[in-house]
Amino acid sequence: MRGVLAAAALLASSVPANAQQVPAAYKSLYRFSGHPSDGAAPLTGLVGAGGVLYGMTSAGGRYGGGTVFTITTAGQEAVLHDFGASPSDGTSPLGSLLDVGDTLYGTTFSGGSHGRGTVFKITTAGQESVLYNFGASPNDGTGPAAGLIDVRGTLYGTTAYGGSHGGGTVFTIAPSGQQSILYNFGSSAVDGATPEASLLDIDGTLYGTTYLGGTSGNGTVFSLTTTGWESVLHRFAGAPDGAGPVGALVAVNGTLYSTTLLGGGKRCNCGTVFSVTISGRENVVYRFGSRPQDGQDPAAGLVSIGETLYGTTSAGGAPHGSVSGTVFKVTTLGRESVLYRFGARPGDGSAPRAPLVDLAGTLYGTASSGGEGMNRCRSFPQGCGTVFSIEP
Repeated sequence: MRGVLAAAALLASSVPANAQQVPAAYKSLYRFSGHPSDGAAPLTGLVGAGGVLYGMTSAGGRYGGGTVFTITTAGQEAVLHDFGASPSDGTSPLGSLLDVGDTLYGTTFSGGSHGRGTVFKITTAGQESVLYNFGASPNDGTGPAAGLIDVRGTLYGTTAYGGSHGGGTVFTIAPSGQQSILYNFGSSAVDGATPEASLLDIDGTLYGTTYLGGTSGNGTVFSLTTTGWESVLHRFAGAPDGAGPVGALVAVNGTLYSTTLLGGGKRCNCGTVFSVTISGRENVVYRFGSRPQDGQDPAAGLVSIGETLYGTTSAGGAPHGSVSGTVFKVTTLGRESVLYRFGARPGDGSAPRAPLVDLAGTLYGTASSGGEGMNRCRSFPQGCGTVFSIEP
């Protein structure tokens, strides 16, 4: 089961009360209402382009396959595209959009001509076209769960499944749609498998994570040249180490940082923040669930402002006995503070599973559920999700 979707099963856990929350200016900007006129269940982060934000929902919309939407910083939302409009269109986007010269590029986990996902582009006016359909050949990648990056005019991405060894792939694709596989995961018993996060480019070398694989099956951090030479930098071992990384890496002063969905403390398999050098030296920066009302199960990567890292957890917090997730900050030395606990007010979002984006000093993000609830979002009894902002 995919790490992002598996996080839903972890929401049944709970933590004690009585922790302190650092005050922060939080706003719920928009509550999704779902099918047929609006999207639902946003699992992707936002991207700023032209002074507004663009994002996607994994469900809802006119055809139930998700949407591309735009939203202003004041909360005015509009649907640009409804996925699933034709048999060859993609459905269920899970990775964030990429802005390249006012054209947005992205992936869908499913749909397309072969039902195995797509790469697409869409203008800011809403004109969408499919560039590539995964599953075109037996060894092709399938199920892209992450967004794309641009490296000198070529787009790079990952698929969680498929490839010649079945462990997923790293692929390249030109803006014209010409695709090729750069690397197939699972080539050995200790190689990584099931990459679910976007890649990071540092001076022409790609860095990323796999959710599974490695020596103990708990995932890896890897590097990959643009010619296809891969090296495993770290193999996660599980508690007290992390396990199951699903978030993208971010570089701070030459060191890479991200989160693991699981692992960490022996009493609470609640995830970690970790660092790893480009030579492969790994360190657990913070273990979630170690304090009352702390967040649990971070299902997204981090954003850095200076040497402070900001992120979300998909569970934990427990403001009123619920388990709704948090927004947190953590220094590179491991000092963590909870900025906001979801579920503290009626109509609030819950279970954020996407990375934050920094726009002029304000952080914006999505919560995958919560919001309107059954009154307006009958397909999702826990709510169709929200867009929020927070000033750290």
